[in-house]
Amino acid sequence: MSFPNIPNIKPDIDLDEEDVLSLLLASIALEELSLAHIMNAEAEKLQAVLGTLTTSASGTKAQTLHDLLKVNRSVERTLRTVLKNQMLLQFKLEDVSDLIHLFHEHKRKKHKDKIDCDQ
Repeated sequence: MSFPNIPNIKPDIDLDEEDVLSLLLASIALEELSLAHIMNAEAEKLQAVLGTLTTSASGTKAQTLHDLLKVNRSVERTLRTVLKNQMLLQFKLEDVSDLIHLFHEHKRKKHKDKIDCDQ
């Protein structure tokens, strides 16, 4: 068995602190958007089994209470997972917010030191 041949890739990525913070905020926003789409899909799933969804591809209405409870449990589990992910995103957002604050403090201090040196 031979070893894989890994190409010599040297990506040239040039990001400053502001770019990194912007990308972190954008990634959090995109994850939140994804979670919103999942929640919407779960709402449509409930509407479909209740027979209140107005689209043509609404699926079949629940025939028994057992069927309805099964779907409800599935939706509940999915929403719990979404909630856990949102809590993690909240922690990430707080950390990025702290980084933004530190970055601006550092920038102000650097600017102040430069002014002091020029005088």
